[in-house]
Amino acid sequence: MKNLLFTSLLIVGTIGAAQAQEKPKSHGYPINPVPFTSVKVTDAFWGQRLNASREVTIPLAFSKCEETGRYENFVKAAHPSEDYKVEGLAFDDTDVYKTIEGASYLLQTYPDKKLEKYIDSVLVIVAAAQEPDGYLYTSRTMNPKHPHEWAGSKRWEKVEDLSHEFYNLGHMVEGAIAHYQATGKKNFLDIAIKYADCVCREIGDKPGQTVAVPGHQIAEMALAKLYLVTGDRKYLDQAKFFLDKRGYTTRTGEYSQAHKPVVEQDEAVGHAVRAAYMYSGMADVAALTGDKSYIDAIDKIWDNIVTKKLYVTGGIGATSHGEAFGKNYELPNMSAYCETCAAIGNVYMNYRLFLLHGESKYYDVLERTLYNGLISGVSLDGGGFFYPNPLESIGQHQRQPWFGCACCPSNICRFIPSLPGYIYAVKDNDVYINLFMSNTTDLKVAGKNVSLKQTTNYPWSGDVKVEVTKTSGRAFNLKIRIPGWVKNEVVPSNLYTYNDGKRLSYSVKVNGQLVNSELKGGYFVIDRQWKKGDNVEIHFDMEPRTVKANSKVEADRGRISVERGPIVYCAEWCDNSFDVQSVFMNQKPTFEVVSKPELLSGINQLKTDAQILGYDEKGRLTTTDVKLTLIPYYAWAHRGSGAMAVWLSNELRSSRPTMPPTLASESKVNASHPAKSISAVNDRLVPKDETDTSVPYYHWWPKQGTTEWITYEFPVASSVSSVTVYWYDDAPWGGCRVPKAWTIYYKDAAGNWQPVTHPDKYTVEKGTANQVNFDAVTTKAVKLEVQQPEKHSSGLFEWEVK
Repeated sequence: MKNLLFTSLLIVGTIGAAQAQEKPKSHGYPINPVPFTSVKVTDAFWGQRLNASREVTIPLAFSKCEETGRYENFVKAAHPSEDYKVEGLAFDDTDVYKTIEGASYLLQTYPDKKLEKYIDSVLVIVAAAQEPDGYLYTSRTMNPKHPHEWAGSKRWEKVEDLSHEFYNLGHMVEGAIAHYQATGKKNFLDIAIKYADCVCREIGDKPGQTVAVPGHQIAEMALAKLYLVTGDRKYLDQAKFFLDKRGYTTRTGEYSQAHKPVVEQDEAVGHAVRAAYMYSGMADVAALTGDKSYIDAIDKIWDNIVTKKLYVTGGIGATSHGEAFGKNYELPNMSAYCETCAAIGNVYMNYRLFLLHGESKYYDVLERTLYNGLISGVSLDGGGFFYPNPLESIGQHQRQPWFGCACCPSNICRFIPSLPGYIYAVKDNDVYINLFMSNTTDLKVAGKNVSLKQTTNYPWSGDVKVEVTKTSGRAFNLKIRIPGWVKNEVVPSNLYTYNDGKRLSYSVKVNGQLVNSELKGGYFVIDRQWKKGDNVEIHFDMEPRTVKANSKVEADRGRISVERGPIVYCAEWCDNSFDVQSVFMNQKPTFEVVSKPELLSGINQLKTDAQILGYDEKGRLTTTDVKLTLIPYYAWAHRGSGAMAVWLSNELRSSRPTMPPTLASESKVNASHPAKSISAVNDRLVPKDETDTSVPYYHWWPKQGTTEWITYEFPVASSVSSVTVYWYDDAPWGGCRVPKAWTIYYKDAAGNWQPVTHPDKYTVEKGTANQVNFDAVTTKAVKLEVQQPEKHSSGLFEWEVK
């Protein structure tokens, strides 16, 4: 099989190098995006990210496709056999498509014939796996009689559940379009069009067709994009069909945003990635058709997110239960899910809403997400990844080199290199400058060629220079986005507000002369007849600011966060010789900005005076003056595991004094199921009630119905007569339940485990103190033994010993 794979990868000569054709005339967005192919990024900040993507992330992703059998699945699909065992995940094909998409974007920034040839070789085996009618789904095709367990017995049978056939189509189309735009070749686009045509033929409400909607959305936005590239209306109609039928098929429930028809939805609910992809597709349909019901619905959903469900980092998705949005104002920090894919989806949605409405507020949200909750998902070197992006940690979160379910790493692969396509937009005589980074671009403005050069040290500096390097001499409007953070607006709602009383300002000069303009839709508009060599100098005041959350956000009451420009900051253990969770901020903090070009690929630190709250040996509250150092949130977790916090206490009601050591916290912990999360059992953090999952926990998943254990080994022999356990139970979504039974043992002088004598009742109440008293024993170790439920695992937040 490997020989067949490598032989296939070498057959590049069969690939045609058809040149890009003229884009068919078709209706587009109210505002025209400027494609990535028209922009060359030369920026220091983003150049580092793009280079890491080129040198590490995308080569890593391609190697994982080889190593994990992603390519081999296509080879098997081209030569089906009943002997093949179909393994992996039903959407593994998309990792190949997404990585090709990212690599294609990179070819624009870094032309690379070797990479282009490699992509072509992969597309040979992808094309060979496609069935004659266009269907391409290796999880079924490699062994049609015994397909993947999620696939069902026939096409589309489980597409609303787990098969991901439409999801695979979506990522295939997205990747194929990027490849076509970057290279002019149609070898991938032809594959995608054949599969899209297959879906359009077989899915619909006409006689002989199957009525079905995507179980996992993304095909909607991809098909809308395919319509724009080909001009063929059937793809947009198919995207709208998928959305129109949602809520009317067997797929129901909030988890998949199918609880009601999409045009009746007004709240962001369910799985945050699925939601963001669907909302992006709704924005596409709204923008491309002008359908008022879609415009009204997506506007209401966006408003719900930015007023009630958006993290200050721009992340979305509050809970790991269903990887979902929480209730309104439910924004916990340590347990925040904020999946990297959801942040990418949030960018997609806001980008499309800008193309629909042309208002800067959408880019304000996009920029906040981009610089914080999105790039935090990948390490600076491009080789480590976060699935969730929490706003607080005690060290239980570490970036991973890859995941078996690789949607986040492969999504990062495709997003970071696509960034050049988000900087500019054009409408008639209007040129929008939406993002600030050094670049050059060639635009078409009212049919005439215009070239711009942007130079800046943003996000560290608020100074931006834009030079007109080519123009026809005709007048056009330069529309410069004035970021919300300059206008004293954290987000376009009252979910977060600045509380430091500062008022920042900005100025714009043309050829050294100050110009004035009223803001229109958040944009500073300069209308003039431009000539080659004209210079625009933009200055944004950039100072550290403190932010308060709406009082309805329980997790952030009595706390502040800190930001400067578009960057949200955090306190991390490695910069501070004290517990950052116990920091108490001054009521009127002042900050020193310290440039650290040698640290974390070059950052600005913020330093301020603060206090640490703690207890003395008698249990009395103490305060200690400290110098607190903050770093950009995106850069945390690069220097080992430890505490981190975005929201810092500045009121007593939210303070968290450093707890004195306990027998448990000083003990060595071991368990039957070793995991980094074992540190949670003696971290001295307990849930507020049975619904609180915001503090760390440990569990034995995926073991079920087994007997498991945890032990404490004391520093010295100690007298013990009581233990308290806080059980973790994530019903109804998760697989953990309170245990069937549990027992405490101690180690006797001979080193044998003995049950404690005369214990109270061993209770199993969820999320509350389950205390057991027993006859005192002097021992060097104790053991908590748990009998798990037959069909579930068990877990716990904390195990106290006295």
